[in-house]
Amino acid sequence: MPEELPQLDIETLRQWSALSYPSLVKELCTLFIGPELIPRDVLNDLIDQAFRRFRRREVVHLSRLRDGLNVLELWHGATYAFKDLSLCCTARFLQYFLEKEEKHVTVVVGTSGDTGSAAIESVQGAKNIDIIVLLPQGHCTKIQELQMTTVLSENVHVFGVEGNSDELDEPIKAVFADVAFVKKHNLMSLNSINWSRVLVQMAHHFFAYFHCASSLDTHPLPPVEVVVPTGAAGNLAAFPGAVWPPPLQPSSQKLSWLLG
Repeated sequence: MPEELPQLDIETLRQWSALSYPSLVKELCTLFIGPELIPRDVLNDLIDQAFRRFRRREVVHLSRLRDGLNVLELWHGATYAFKDLSLCCTARFLQYFLEKEEKHVTVVVGTSGDTGSAAIESVQGAKNIDIIVLLPQGHCTKIQELQMTTVLSENVHVFGVEGNSDELDEPIKAVFADVAFVKKHNLMSLNSINWSRVLVQMAHHFFAYFHCASSLDTHPLPPVEVVVPTGAAGNLAAFPGAVWPPPLQPSSQKLSWLLG
């Protein structure tokens, strides 16, 4: 977790508004990942590698519909889930540090469907990562189930379990509460509050705002209403208000958020 949050000025926002989505991710990451952690040229290369398998070159796409309605398409990754965007970068960062330190970890994931398949896709074939996914039988779509159970990489281990994803949270929490067990087996998770995932997902909101706001030359900045279809509000954890300083915040309480 970062010890402090950087503050952006209006000139930075104007410059960022002209960036592609991958370039915006790079700029956001450099706010929190200094060259002493990952050199800038290496960081840029890791992000480029992460987005290489997306079906659209621009990675995400904003579709403009009628009456001012816009849809930000976050489903062009390998598993058709928005989580591909953050997990593919998180996995690259993780592999960089593991290779540098010559370490191995086992990732434990409980899933409602999209997290499991996106996490598997991001780390399959990695030599220094094993992933264990707990798949709640009967609670995922057929496509998601096949995405998880047809991967042949030796580092991917999927187990069908009873109960839904919420019920899976309890035993997983109990495992990670056992600090000695976690250290002994080098366990970690890639859940929705993993800071790297939150960091990359901030780009969704900046990119959407830059393409929907009428202008960045007004004060206060114009409001944009955002509707986020969500299960547990994980995507909302990346709301960029913390780095968007009060003098520059759009009116109507930063951005207006509705849970869809």
